Amino acid sequence: MIAVQCVTATFLCGVLWLQWGWKSGLSAAVGALVSILPNLVFSHLAFKFAGASKSQLVVRSFSQGSKLKLLITIFLFVAAFQWPDLKVGFMFVGFIATMLIQWLSLIFIEKR
Repeated sequence: MIAVQCVTATFLCGVLWLQWGWKSGLSAAVGALVSILPNLVFSHLAFKFAGASKSQLVVRSFSQGSKLKLLITIFLFVAAFQWPDLKVGFMFVGFIATMLIQWLSLIFIEKR
């Protein structure tokens, strides 16, 4: 799923870069990273444990992973808004596009 997000973000940023310039493409890349990096941390923590004997650890790691994901997302948004040349609209396009791809890929995987 994260690989699909990365491919989508790369394609989107390239298109925006060519159409509206490098600042737009870079702003979209920042938005995509704000979406993808917390997912990496969550995935690492959430799927660290497996098996019925470790059910308590699985629940705890999911809980910790979701809390940390939220905190990292907030921190990255705050950091992104410190950049003076940020094009906020394009940043949100990158963020929303990668989030939509994440949800759509989950729906697609579930239907299979």
